[in-house]
Amino acid sequence: MINVSNKISTLRFARAGGSIKTREDVIRKIVDDEIEKGDVLEVSRVAGIQAAKKTSELLIFCHNLPLEWVDITFHLDGDTIHVKAEAEAIARTGVEMEALTAASTALLNIYDMLKPLDKEMEISSIRLLEKTGGKSDFDDEFDHPVKAALVRISDNVADGTREDNSTSAVEDVLDHFNVEVAKEVVIRSGREEVAKKIKELADSNDYHLLFTIGATGLDHGDIVAEITKKLIEYEVPGIPEAMREFGRNRTPYANYSRTAAGVRGGTIIINLPGSSRGAKESVHALFPGLKHALRMMNKGKLRKIE
Repeated sequence: MINVSNKISTLRFARAGGSIKTREDVIRKIVDDEIEKGDVLEVSRVAGIQAAKKTSELLIFCHNLPLEWVDITFHLDGDTIHVKAEAEAIARTGVEMEALTAASTALLNIYDMLKPLDKEMEISSIRLLEKTGGKSDFDDEFDHPVKAALVRISDNVADGTREDNSTSAVEDVLDHFNVEVAKEVVIRSGREEVAKKIKELADSNDYHLLFTIGATGLDHGDIVAEITKKLIEYEVPGIPEAMREFGRNRTPYANYSRTAAGVRGGTIIINLPGSSRGAKESVHALFPGLKHALRMMNKGKLRKIE
């Protein structure tokens, strides 16, 4: 199975369809409720819904999703029954296979109930008709790259006594989301040095995003959140809320990370925790939606940086 644990949960929807062709006299028997095995459409509807719930048991690499809703509708047209299946879930991966499984099973059930009357039935055109809620629905594309600066705040890293795995972890995630890391710096955790560097980078207008990494704990020297709040023009509280919620689902330690986020000039400043895992997961929590925030800041377009 594909690991989807780093994805955010979104409202997922899918619609699938297919058809079965029989004879018009058989269709009339369905309408008149003259099929010996019972109500063909209602039984097939139930079969399709049940199959959607068991998709992960039938298809080896499908994830077991918490389906919120499944429905199946039928349209009779001459000698053909058209089937549509819809599925919805709040999940980290899509529900297209659930919709396709529901449509396919409903069609197979129709075939099973009608086969005593027609040996020449034909199932066709099973296909995905629509899906929403995936990465492509939220991943804004721009004509020029999103540029980011990374500021690692750590006395030990600055002194060379500790290897910095966090910056590279953040860079890997940003690269996955097509964000160019245009600047990386390591500084000590002194209040004046941190404030000076954040102000310098944000005021240069060379970066759309400025991530600080580290100094978000409970130690008296972990002061990046307070500094950030003083430097920004306005906060974006949803950013640390999203990071904390995402992290809390993975470790209780996320509750004790003190972060802030906001805008200064044309740059969004975001505090990330210092651990490589925490920093990486925090960035995953924000993308791809963070690109939309950049679009909102500049009247629907990404600010161009030469």
